[in-house]
Amino acid sequence: MSDAASALGLVQRRSILSLLAAPALLTPSAKALAGGQREEALAESVQRVLRQAVATDAPPQVDYEDFATTEDRLAFIRWKMEMSQRLSKRKSELRTVQERDDFLQTLWWESKLSRLDLSLVLGLVHVESNFRKYAVSSAGARGYMQVMPFWSRQIGDGDPATLFHMQTNLRFGCVILRHYLDLEQGDLFLALGRYNGSRGKPQYPDAVQGASRNWEFSG
Repeated sequence: MSDAASALGLVQRRSILSLLAAPALLTPSAKALAGGQREEALAESVQRVLRQAVATDAPPQVDYEDFATTEDRLAFIRWKMEMSQRLSKRKSELRTVQERDDFLQTLWWESKLSRLDLSLVLGLVHVESNFRKYAVSSAGARGYMQVMPFWSRQIGDGDPATLFHMQTNLRFGCVILRHYLDLEQGDLFLALGRYNGSRGKPQYPDAVQGASRNWEFSG
């Protein structure tokens, strides 16, 4: 590899890292790194399944019945405490223990409902919005998981403003990512590309998977 190519690669890597580490802004107009899912025609059967998946607005209620054993319950508590501590070190709007607790419990709940790895969802939120509830991308995607407004029309209630609601946004984002994973037969690289609107290109999947490693639970 030439010196020029090496230098260009270093600049690109530093650019990605600087975007991932960028401080969060609290304004609704704050631009997000990613979030440009492309609207595609969905079969009615697929729309029906996705509508059912996002339909409930009940808040997540995590209790002992959600865990097979006491150790599983304790692992959840330890996970939440560890992730809260990590989030507290970031410049995000999740400033208080209660805000972080609500966010993490909701993210845990929605990830489990959609059969997604917790570190993957945290990594995606990290890359997409840097944990900003009101982030808006240049493509118009909204919230923590940068959901495009057309999804509220296709499978929601038609009101894109609800995508700024924490549970609604995390629910939509997880359901959409699960849909893409199923569509791509479990291929995470291609599914993440679809989520970003850059299917087949490595930059976004690499960024999300890199960020996800930073959110793995040590136990």
